[in-house]
Amino acid sequence: MNTKLLSVAKGETPADIVIKNGRIVNVYTKEIYEGGVSITGDRIAAIGDVGYTIGESTQIIDASGNYITPGFIDGHIHPESTSLSIQSFANLVLKHGTTVIFTDLHEAGVVSGLEAIEALLDEAQETALKHYFVVPSHVPFSPQFETSGGSFNTEIIKGALQREDAVGLSEAVSVYIIAGFPDLLDSIDAAKAAGKSIQGHLPDATGAHFNVVAAAGVSTDHEAISPDEGLLRLRNGLHLMIREGSAARSLETILAPILEQKLDTSRVSIVTDDLHTVDGVFRGHLDDAVRTALKTGAGFADAIQFVSLNAARAFSLENEIGGLAPGKRADVNITTGPEDFKILSVISGGTLVVSDEKLVAPYPVKAHDPKLLNTVHLKRPVTAADFAVKVADSVSKVRVQIMDTLQWIPLTEGRVVELAVKDGVVQSDLEQDVLYIAQVERHGKNGNIGKAFMGGFRIKEGAIASSVGHDNHNIIVLGTNHEDMAVAVNRVATLQGGQVVVNKGAVVSEVAYPILGLLSDLDAASLAAVKQKLNADIHELGSEIPIPFMFLSFISLAAIPSYAVTDKGFIDVLGQKIIDPVLETIG
Repeated sequence: MNTKLLSVAKGETPADIVIKNGRIVNVYTKEIYEGGVSITGDRIAAIGDVGYTIGESTQIIDASGNYITPGFIDGHIHPESTSLSIQSFANLVLKHGTTVIFTDLHEAGVVSGLEAIEALLDEAQETALKHYFVVPSHVPFSPQFETSGGSFNTEIIKGALQREDAVGLSEAVSVYIIAGFPDLLDSIDAAKAAGKSIQGHLPDATGAHFNVVAAAGVSTDHEAISPDEGLLRLRNGLHLMIREGSAARSLETILAPILEQKLDTSRVSIVTDDLHTVDGVFRGHLDDAVRTALKTGAGFADAIQFVSLNAARAFSLENEIGGLAPGKRADVNITTGPEDFKILSVISGGTLVVSDEKLVAPYPVKAHDPKLLNTVHLKRPVTAADFAVKVADSVSKVRVQIMDTLQWIPLTEGRVVELAVKDGVVQSDLEQDVLYIAQVERHGKNGNIGKAFMGGFRIKEGAIASSVGHDNHNIIVLGTNHEDMAVAVNRVATLQGGQVVVNKGAVVSEVAYPILGLLSDLDAASLAAVKQKLNADIHELGSEIPIPFMFLSFISLAAIPSYAVTDKGFIDVLGQKIIDPVLETIG
């Protein structure tokens, strides 16, 4: 028993921090009323009239009539998508009122296994940002279709579920549950036995298939992109996590009909999933989602509930986090009102981390565990010839299966086109918006190169390459010509990970990701500036996608419809098979 907490609550011992003269946003009752919050250590001791807990040693924070809300909780985020080290990531999201995240750090596990994840979790403990660990359900995500650096099996997952910070099993993929993958079903059973939640990854699951995944025990999903899909999850007893991040913004589309129909929203929360650095710096994090929810028609208390209590409920942690109440973790934001919502001050775990919109003491860059470094290992430098899709020299034309990325979300659709052949090599066709795309294995295991054809990016010259490619994080490269593609891939390898724009054989812009080939030690503002330059240079090449590298990173994900490319080849995701992009020779 925390006897000091009880003593402060009684008024016998002074609080460490007291926030006074505020307007409490109570997410339990959806009331807003005058009051304050009393804090001792990392716990809330009292709310409401808390003047009796003030002593000579108490730090007093005057809210000056502003609102007092719970700290925000992101129930599904991959910090690696920001490309920031854990310290820089914490600096970024704490400033925007996020005090708790639920993450699997799956991307780190893909590169270097559970040891890399645990090294990042150790770094996270040195910040005030609370990380709950949702154990990856499979690494690699699609083992039959990709090569990764790290790997998990059921025994590793069972061990990880015993960690004190482990709260569930992450990203249980619907098609793999339906197919009855034994390791995944065993891992689900292990999570259930440990009393942990099962987090879903359920794109395109409908009808009987949705019944199967719900019956298996999946309790949440973040993949809904339409009102009907959102309603399907709620009606089947799942917690609906609505994405409002960088790769997908579905909040207005899905939330509006829920509010219009006055449905129960206690199982609705907002997550970001993937947050681009530029968006994090200039738009914010969950504070930006609150603004969008308010614009969509949510009441102020409801909007705050979506990013606090409801997120805690998704993991059955509402007795620990998510609201302003005695005994709960002391995560508190002081904000302006709904008309011009912004974060003024933040207390995370009882520590004042943001005051007057500024970080009190930003976390410095630290030395990283060696297992997080030097992770890019090409079997050999690539050449232009490595990216050629070849047919017989006598062929002049072929019919090819193309994948097109959508412009607003990185999902792919199929298209069949005719392409010319020159000296046995299938050619790109800019007029038809057909580019070369490939993925090069970079973990030093086999040197595979998978090849396909891509539409939707619409670049007119040059090439781009990145060591961020879900969910294997090999080097993915897209280009108009093979020569620039080779320069780009080799430069990424020299940087030990990163993103590169190349044109006419020269590097136009680049950023290094020395941590796992995924992360930078730059602060968020500096990295955002570099990424803006990368985006601008790709736009100069012709692309209209706002964040091309983030979209590119999803083209190698063999668990998201409809097509993908990995180091093993061109993937028909719905058919779950590797296919030849060349359908037939026609001339």
